[in-house]
Amino acid sequence: MHFKHELGAADFGSDFLWGVAISALQNEGAAFSDGKGLSIWDTFSRRIGKIKSGVKPTVTTDFYHRYKDDLMLVKALGFKVFRFSIAWSRILPEGTGRVNKEGIAFYHRLIDECIALDLIPFVTLYHWDLPQELQKEGGWASTHMLKWFSRFAKICAEEYGNKVKNWIVLNEPMGFTTLGYMLGKHAPGISSMNQYMSAIHNAAICTAEGGRIIRSLVSNAYIGTSFSCSEVIPYTDKPEDILAARRGDALLNRLFIEPVLGRGYPEDVPLPFFEKLHIHTKAWKYKERMQFNFDFIGLQNYFALTVKHNPLIPYVQMSEVKAASRKVPHTALGWEINAESFYRMIKRFWMYGSVKEIMITEGGAAFKDFLVNGVVDDTRRIDYFKQYIAAAGKAKNDGVKLSGYLAWTLTDNFEWSEGYHARFGLVHVDFNTQLRTIKNSGYWFRNFLNNQSLVS
Repeated sequence: MHFKHELGAADFGSDFLWGVAISALQNEGAAFSDGKGLSIWDTFSRRIGKIKSGVKPTVTTDFYHRYKDDLMLVKALGFKVFRFSIAWSRILPEGTGRVNKEGIAFYHRLIDECIALDLIPFVTLYHWDLPQELQKEGGWASTHMLKWFSRFAKICAEEYGNKVKNWIVLNEPMGFTTLGYMLGKHAPGISSMNQYMSAIHNAAICTAEGGRIIRSLVSNAYIGTSFSCSEVIPYTDKPEDILAARRGDALLNRLFIEPVLGRGYPEDVPLPFFEKLHIHTKAWKYKERMQFNFDFIGLQNYFALTVKHNPLIPYVQMSEVKAASRKVPHTALGWEINAESFYRMIKRFWMYGSVKEIMITEGGAAFKDFLVNGVVDDTRRIDYFKQYIAAAGKAKNDGVKLSGYLAWTLTDNFEWSEGYHARFGLVHVDFNTQLRTIKNSGYWFRNFLNNQSLVS
């Protein structure tokens, strides 16, 4: 990314929202404390071979007990916004039915502490931790999902809406439906085309309905929802690779945003899956219910994806050509680092025309960090943020209404099926002692937000 001049945080404007994001399941711990019910990840992590090293999210970073200290870190690093999620099973241990007063009280304490520190709380309603009791009834594939989610959303909006004005409905529905109900790599560990299609449809309807519920119950709310996105690039200019990229793009980038914008599921893709999805869900009946006029769309771009045609792969007939084999920069998880691609994805979502604002609701990278004499010199992460923030700045300069950038994540945490191996934090955590050590990337952010360092 090249600018005519170097950019500091001030160049984004005084109203630009710089922050960090965490999630309940990945950070809170206290999995069985104060009346909390089981989530699908508490159950899934017990299955042999599902999580690296067999670890569990029982304690993670112990944010439930250490939130005051961690919020002080957010403040010390100079951020304005703290994004967190509400654990559904902490509020409703059985997913529906009785409300857990201790769970309600915890999030009041957390929100109050944010406000006391002059941090703006951004609340995510759902960040992948469905109550296990609801999964027993079919989870996201159940015909009851809208009823269950609506009750949870109403409780949260009524309880916290006088204090919290910034809301994100669902985090990355493409991720939790595909990994959880089709590939079986994440909780609840199911591989079923029919359940996958039902989960997609229920998530699409709940996205819009969650927005409507918050709009009706919270005055002056700023409401969004977050989508993962990845530019899908054909490996060659062969027609079959170009078609493979089109199929992947429709799944990864269009499947959830287009229903929100009133367009319904994509219909112009040479992929039988979409025809099956339309028929299975009777999608034509729900076009209006899947639409909602969000105040912002959250984008989360972790990698570009290069693909080639592969007739052996079911349904999509494509496979990834990994970054390492192409000898391009990549993270510890093998994800391609490509800030130009990030810029193009921001511009592309903006070009839909009916998106009011875009916020980068997560951005970050996992690298192999080493704590040496009290220092984590994570130069590669600093370089990553410089490139990606510069890309966001270029999009903003081009006219995209970009409202904020939230770094993923504050502290190292439980990274789903990667367990504690993948470290994304600006703050290092020793998971044996819970000792926090600010990485050099955290100090870099502090200097950047104080306009003492620049990106170019």
